[in-house]
Amino acid sequence: MNCLIVDDNKIARATLKQLASQVKDIHIAGECANAIEACNLLQENSIDVLLLDIEMPGMTGLELTKNLGSKSPVIIFTTSKKEYAAEAFELNVADYIVKPIMPARFLQAIDKAREICQSITEEVKLQEDEFIFIRDSNIVRKLKLQDILFAEAMGDYVKLFTLQKFYAVHTTLKAVEERLPPPAFLRVHRSYIIAVSKIDTIQEGAIVINGKPIPVADAYRSALNKRMNIL
Repeated sequence: MNCLIVDDNKIARATLKQLASQVKDIHIAGECANAIEACNLLQENSIDVLLLDIEMPGMTGLELTKNLGSKSPVIIFTTSKKEYAAEAFELNVADYIVKPIMPARFLQAIDKAREICQSITEEVKLQEDEFIFIRDSNIVRKLKLQDILFAEAMGDYVKLFTLQKFYAVHTTLKAVEERLPPPAFLRVHRSYIIAVSKIDTIQEGAIVINGKPIPVADAYRSALNKRMNIL
């Protein structure tokens, strides 16, 4: 994993560099003393993990994260302040470490970042096999995986929803689950399988996809939280 260290404190950067250098699959791609410098470097280099301080002159780590948006690498905040934790996790970062950083705590955060990086790599591989065939009435139809929003069990049928329409297939949700590859698709209820990338929001115990609330059963909640990196 290519790692970038961003902290305005030289000693803090040295500490992070020393900790990161002891992890065999981390390559330290560089270090920056401020968020502006990091923003420029991120546009020119492929970075997997960002070790990012929050309070820095000019632009904070939180502001940098918001500016990066969907193009953001996996972010681990490293800060001396606890009060930013709630706002940080709303940005779906991997972890939030309070200084001074202990080696065991650092490794725990890196393990989380590694899991996220691996899941992203697995999702990219889905493009090699991006469709399934379904029987729609008397027609066998090719359906692209990237078009599926979610699947809903309805009696002896399963509805596969896309943005334009849904297809009713005479089968079981278990059979559909076996055909839809993880980690891109996830069972969240006895009656629902969702496309993780299509989630808009998660609120009041339900996932919202394209305006439709989908219940999350307690039995599947921990798997969803792990997949979404929700703490």
